[in-house]
Amino acid sequence: MIRRVPAFSWYAVSAGLAWLGLALSLTLNLTGFYASDIVTDPHSYGYAGGAATPVPSRLADWISYFTIWSNITVAAVATLLARRARKGMVGTPTLAVFRLSSLVMITITGLVYAVVLAPTSVQRGIDNLSNSLLHQITPVLAVVAWLVVGPRREFSWRTVGLSTLLPLAWIGWMLTRGAVTGTYPYGFINVAQLGLATAASNLAAILALGVALAAAFLGIDRLLELGSGRGGFVEAHGTGTGVGEEVQVARLDVTDRHRLEGAPL
Repeated sequence: MIRRVPAFSWYAVSAGLAWLGLALSLTLNLTGFYASDIVTDPHSYGYAGGAATPVPSRLADWISYFTIWSNITVAAVATLLARRARKGMVGTPTLAVFRLSSLVMITITGLVYAVVLAPTSVQRGIDNLSNSLLHQITPVLAVVAWLVVGPRREFSWRTVGLSTLLPLAWIGWMLTRGAVTGTYPYGFINVAQLGLATAASNLAAILALGVALAAAFLGIDRLLELGSGRGGFVEAHGTGTGVGEEVQVARLDVTDRHRLEGAPL
């Protein structure tokens, strides 16, 4: 069955807003917008002995936040999906892993911000837009875009397992850097303040949440396929005329999908 949906537009808007949030955040960071916010906790990101944090340290802190990792992943994956939709190309197993990782990571970013960080978070000026893009708009749009235009039938239990690799890489980077600098991005995983056992327990709980979310996305994906009356992969065919174009969507069964990709079944 053929139907027409603006898949390219969904991906392009999702990517554009994610990149915008990242660009604003990085610009504010590097231009010293937060210089007046002197960090007094010696075990938190931004601490510089009571002075404003030097630019190299600010940049290293910025790239070490889980929020930044999750938004970069969403932006990169959505950009690739937009390009593939425009060219009428199907997905790949590797892209599916990063797609699921992006969904899980950005959902965790939104949930943790809303439940743990938002009650004590204070923004001013343009930071209100940057913060909203990173923690609210991008998480909601990424999930909604996936629900509306997919791609479908890309996830499996193997994909669920592989999707944990990127969050684990962030945990490894954050803990290794913390062991060297003595600083950590969030209070609930601050090893210096809580101790390794408590911080590790909190990280394990978040990782378990990530696995549960990945499994939930897999289940939702299969339910959406059942609701459509036929399983298949959403293949986008576009003419490349621009962001506002409509792209033709055909549902292919999984055998055809692998044949098109040249991958073994």
